[in-house]
Amino acid sequence: MLTDIQKRTAQAIVNIFETGRARGEYGSVTVLRNDPGHLTYGRSQTTLASGNLFLLITAYCDAPGALYAQDLGQYLNRLAGRDLTLDSDAQIQAILKNAGGDPVMHSAQDQFFDRVYWTPALQSASELGIVSALGTGVVYDSFIHGSWGRLRDMNTAQNGTAAANGEQKWISSYVELRKDWLAKNPNALLHSCVYRMETFEHLIGDAKWDLDLPLQIRGVTVDQAALEDQTSVIVSAHSDSEKTLFLTNPPMQGDDIKAVQSALQKAGFNVDPDGLFGQDTDAAVRSLQNAKGLKIDGIVGPATRAALGL
Repeated sequence: MLTDIQKRTAQAIVNIFETGRARGEYGSVTVLRNDPGHLTYGRSQTTLASGNLFLLITAYCDAPGALYAQDLGQYLNRLAGRDLTLDSDAQIQAILKNAGGDPVMHSAQDQFFDRVYWTPALQSASELGIVSALGTGVVYDSFIHGSWGRLRDMNTAQNGTAAANGEQKWISSYVELRKDWLAKNPNALLHSCVYRMETFEHLIGDAKWDLDLPLQIRGVTVDQAALEDQTSVIVSAHSDSEKTLFLTNPPMQGDDIKAVQSALQKAGFNVDPDGLFGQDTDAAVRSLQNAKGLKIDGIVGPATRAALGL
């Protein structure tokens, strides 16, 4: 069981990767040409293309006292539809930056990133037998940055399980594999993200498995004061198969939905893997969420994917 300080330290490392600050930059807006995530926002840079930016802004608009709820509320339909013209919409980007100063946005982001990324990362790490603060931080970084499931399975296939080889050996080989994957990725923008794995390599080399403070992360001191205190270039590594899925009209369709349906079928739910996110898939997702103690909203995001083993 990680301590609160270890949790916040692991999150601070990723915040530094994303925005250059240990506590993150709640109003950070990033748009890079050819970034598959498109418009990204917030403390840990959630993306328009994944659908998670819609979920974050919905949570903020629903929160009592949100100063920019009305301004951002007019964009919810476009966010839900992953409208890529928002990449060049100066108005919403200005509103998002201003909303980053609202304490309600801080609270909304903290709760959102814990629910959507930290909790499923912690669960996934635990299922592999990864319990150290550093190991969990590596898993969390991949949940935030993208393509965790794919690289996890590649590492296990090539190097064996964490249970067989020990957590430290598995994490070390995972970091090495992911570093190589980033360096040689067809998306050239990801080549610049190798520093994330180099940072973890240094922490592993220094045996910082407990993430004892203080730490130096990319020139930023992480200590108790930094964790209490209120930019770098980010490229999303999320693939199309990691997009947030939910019931829409007309329904979403595609191979990513078929993969979810197949996983639901394997879990015992009566779902036809036809690649169409209809009422039956929505009902099965909600039943799964209820059985797993997740928020019952019919939304297939990181937490539900983790529950399905995806």
